[in-house]
Amino acid sequence: MAKKVSRLKPGEPPKSLVAALRTLLRPLVRLLLAHGITLPAFTALLKSLYVEVAEQEFPIPGKPQTDSRINLLTGVHRKDIRRLRRESPNDGAVPASVAVGTQLVAKWVGEQKYLDETGAPKALPIRKAQEGEVSFEQLVGTVARQDLRPRVVLDELLRLGVAEVDGNCVRLNVDAFIPERGFDEKAFYFGMNLGDHIAAGVHNLLGGTPPLFERSVSYHKLSSASVKELKEIADQLGMQALKTINNKAMEMKRRDVKCPEEKQRINFGIYLYVGDDNPEHQDQPDEK
Repeated sequence: MAKKVSRLKPGEPPKSLVAALRTLLRPLVRLLLAHGITLPAFTALLKSLYVEVAEQEFPIPGKPQTDSRINLLTGVHRKDIRRLRRESPNDGAVPASVAVGTQLVAKWVGEQKYLDETGAPKALPIRKAQEGEVSFEQLVGTVARQDLRPRVVLDELLRLGVAEVDGNCVRLNVDAFIPERGFDEKAFYFGMNLGDHIAAGVHNLLGGTPPLFERSVSYHKLSSASVKELKEIADQLGMQALKTINNKAMEMKRRDVKCPEEKQRINFGIYLYVGDDNPEHQDQPDEK
């Protein structure tokens, strides 16, 4: 007997895509519920995003993007579309601590004068003792505007758990700017990093060329000891990769200042997730 072929009904999304969306949205729904964001509130946010994306990314060349066309694309009522198109997107600004902190830590872990003989970030004296000596104040002066006092920057890094004071020196607690505290800062990176990761996957899933690098290695049925060892290896190799990209990108950014071409951005990230075995996924291949 011939195998029955499953066919999609007109307008029905691929079942594999729906399954992927359920997997993708599950941890997000957990976060929403943990912070009291109800379905109606999230639906309102989705509605505004549907209108925004349809207006900006799905135009017909040479024709205006009308409310009727956005209604056809999104299913959002025209009354809501008119209102939402008049409103400005309510995107939060980048926290000031992120804007300064990322540049400061990138230099601290990437420029030779701030590194010791092993390549690790030096503990910097808060103030320089003599001309030409590196210090925390001198480092802040290379990335922050003149009216932003180094003490204010230091207090913010201490609040976030990125740095600590040891006598008259400042030490970097981590090898990259990942705040231990500060919800706004962590939320900013959460949105940026996961947003770019999803954007890379969407680019590839829609057949974008050239494809963007987006790979992972996944294994099941491992002991806790094995997972711990693999996590240590991942931490070491991951930080090595991040430092290499950081140093090269910083060098290229200085070179590209005079480049007349339109500027672009990159976001290179690494993640590791550890969780209980999911029986639904045990038959999947280990490499993806």
